[in-house]
Amino acid sequence: MEPVIIVLVILVVLVFIALIKTIQVIPQASAAIVERFGRYTRTLNAGLNIVVPFIDTIRNRIDLREQVVPFPPQPVITQDNLVVNIDTVIYYQVTDARAATYEVASYIQAIEQLTVTTLRNIIGGMDLERTLTSREEINAALRGVLDEATGKWGIRVNRVELKAIEPPTSIQDSMEKQMRADRDKRAAILTAEGTRQAAILTAEGEKQSQILRAEGEAKAAALRAEGEAQAVRTVFEAIHAGDPDQKLLSYQYLQMLPKIAEGDANKLWIVPSEIGDALKGLSGAMGNFGPFGGNSGNGNNGNNGNNGNNGNNGNGGGNERREKPSLD
Repeated sequence: MEPVIIVLVILVVLVFIALIKTIQVIPQASAAIVERFGRYTRTLNAGLNIVVPFIDTIRNRIDLREQVVPFPPQPVITQDNLVVNIDTVIYYQVTDARAATYEVASYIQAIEQLTVTTLRNIIGGMDLERTLTSREEINAALRGVLDEATGKWGIRVNRVELKAIEPPTSIQDSMEKQMRADRDKRAAILTAEGTRQAAILTAEGEKQSQILRAEGEAKAAALRAEGEAQAVRTVFEAIHAGDPDQKLLSYQYLQMLPKIAEGDANKLWIVPSEIGDALKGLSGAMGNFGPFGGNSGNGNNGNNGNNGNNGNNGNGGGNERREKPSLD
């Protein structure tokens, strides 16, 4: 009985292994290459698949999703003989599992080498400045070449991106200095424009303030003149309303004479001809109040006559010119 049991156990194990070999479950977005006696038979798609055990073998399982592969920096020489290091990133997708398995030994390595050679051809026709500013152009050209070359491998290149372009250290220093100089230039221009605008606004403000100040002064002068004129009219009307006599006017006139003679710089002053009339009126007023009023009046008459004669003989004018006595 023991040999029979051993045989049955072996048969059960063989059946179990055969079932495992027969049933193949392929995940979604994946494919498997089946070979029979070393020859391609078919491609297994996603789902449950049945194969012949111990005859059919799974050669390769391929992921059909889009893949992202970054490549290390590659030294590339530009048209102006400068070496730059360029990092690239490739987005590709396997569209034919059979071609990707049998048309190329390692499609990742093939894509990397093709990217390097194509990139050197494209960058070799550009100078450094164009290389730094033409990433879209480089990406489009690189993608076109890669997509055409990898089509027979069952691979579609969806995108190619230049992750970094690193020029030499000396060129980076020169570019930084140039950028700093450009920024300083723009800052100086903005400062000058700001100063100019501030000066213009200040001048306009001063002009406006002077105009407003002049208008205010003109209005103030007009109001002041109008007030003085009103004051003069009021005084004139008050004088005429009060009807002053000659005696009061003569007394007021004599009180103003000392003010005329005030000041050290007044070496010469003019006595108006009306002073005689004022003195005559004042003398007449004082004569009427004094005990010798009549004699005083006669004396004044005589003096008036003499003054009249002197005026007719010498000066011819109505004013007498006298020098102010020295105060020393």
